[in-house]
Amino acid sequence: MQKAILILLLFSSTLIYSQNRETENILNEGKLLFRIEKGSWYGTDDMLARFKTKQDSIGGYLSYETENNKIRTIFFSRFNSDEILIRYEFDSIPKPQPTTIDTVNTKASDLEKSLISIRQDARNRAYTNNTDSFFSFYENAALNFIPIITDKESHVFVITGPQVSGIILLGNDYKLSYDKKNKFTKKEKIHNTILQFPYTSGNKEKPTISTIHSHITSKYISSTDICTLLLYKNFVEWNQHIVISDKEVSIFDLEKESLFTMKRKAWDKIYNQEKDN
Repeated sequence: MQKAILILLLFSSTLIYSQNRETENILNEGKLLFRIEKGSWYGTDDMLARFKTKQDSIGGYLSYETENNKIRTIFFSRFNSDEILIRYEFDSIPKPQPTTIDTVNTKASDLEKSLISIRQDARNRAYTNNTDSFFSFYENAALNFIPIITDKESHVFVITGPQVSGIILLGNDYKLSYDKKNKFTKKEKIHNTILQFPYTSGNKEKPTISTIHSHITSKYISSTDICTLLLYKNFVEWNQHIVISDKEVSIFDLEKESLFTMKRKAWDKIYNQEKDN
């Protein structure tokens, strides 16, 4: 299997990464989720260090992309969600240092009100109204809620993040949909299970080259997979993640942030040729 993966690494690195519309959308959505979540990471780090006196008053936070492609992170009041206690703005690909910090303009914009509304609804469905056990919870893991509103759709993506170091978690992720009036319309599971991948193999002579998992309900890698892989790419020794479904194989390059797909039949042919040699 290692040889097959090496062949695919060489094979995919020589190609121009052309995608169909579906996989292009998945890749773009995954990168957007990553940028938004990274903004939340950096905003939270700065808030905890800089605004200790405000922490007890914070009711939640979220990040979103602005019209000029910046990432804005807001912390809203637990007493009045229309009141923004802190606003950060980051570059389009966030760096730890925000470009601006605003604690003066405290009124939430209409977009911010809508983002807060659907985020809070999603949290309530997960933590308070989970009577059908749709959402699953795991030890040493937490749900992260990422609202996105565009001209065409409104969703809250839910990903599971580890609360211990040294591992990546893929799966136990969800997508909740809302109409233009921020009313809930449906919810869906993106994966049926949760998988754990260590940062390293622990063996310097045989480092991990690539990680892999399978999809049953979808053809391609998910945007939430891409988001999580990008969030942790600087911590892991491997540079490629492969998702195998019934008819397609997705190969995501963490360093190049590129997605290559191939038919399952072609993948199986490479794998079977390796076994025969």
